[in-house]
Order: sequence, then structure tokens, then C-alpha cells
Amino acid sequence: MLMRTDPFRDVDRLAQQVLGTMARPAVMPLDAWREGDRFVAEFDLPGVDAGSIELDVERNVLTVRAERPEVDRDKEFISTERPRGVFTRRLFLGDTLDTDRIEAQYRGGVLRVTIPVAEKAKPRKISVIDAEGNGQTAIEN
Repeated sequence: MLMRTDPFRDVDRLAQQVLGTMARPAVMPLDAWREGDRFVAEFDLPGVDAGSIELDVERNVLTVRAERPEVDRDKEFISTERPRGVFTRRLFLGDTLDTDRIEAQYRGGVLRVTIPVAEKAKPRKISVIDAEGNGQTAIEN
């Protein structure tokens, strides 16, 4: 399962408040939920080229990295409010997720990452054999 706390998130928020968004680009907004036997996370990445998105998994930490290109210096901008540069976000994954089968799609400025629950973590039935020979009974475990 996804862990609800991210120790880096508060540090990132503080850095944005102190340094401003031009010095430190904003973190990627995230929604995450469970959908049956899988977890889904969606990251808002408008204006990011799909080729700049990188996903890495190491020791149950999913790192998402993306880059929004710098502004064209040949143009005279009146306003540049959208953060530019490299964006990084980490998700701390529980041991019950199958990190070998992660899937990702990018459409309409939203990166959707799907992580299935590991087979070993799914509920299963265990058969109990009646040792007295009266038949078999199944119990849920």
C-alpha cells in the first residue's frame, strides 16, 4: 500500500516558501487511491514533454522525475509564473505492492502510474483437511 506520509513534502513546501518557485520548482501535485487489486497515482505535469519523464524504483521508493524546458531567452516575457526546470517526487511504497509490474501512461499533462498489489499480499482461501476423514472444509484466511 502507499504510505500517506512523505517526510520530504514538508521540506519541499518550506523550501518553496523561502526560496520561491523560480529557484526551486514546485512539487508535482498528486492524487493516489486504491482501485481493486492495484494502486493508482496521478501526477499533474502540464507542459512537460513525455520524453523527459523518468520513473525509477529502488528499495520500495518510486521516484518520478520530469523537466519543463526553460523559457526562450529570445522572447521578451511580460510574465513567467509557471515553474521551469526539473521536478522530482518520491512515493514510499509498502511491501505489499508488486514493483516489478508498475505501468505508467502520460496523457493530457497527467502522468498515471498503476502499481498492482503483490500476489503474496492478496487474500486467499486455505483448505483445511478433516483429519478424522469426514471430508474437507475450506476456511477463509
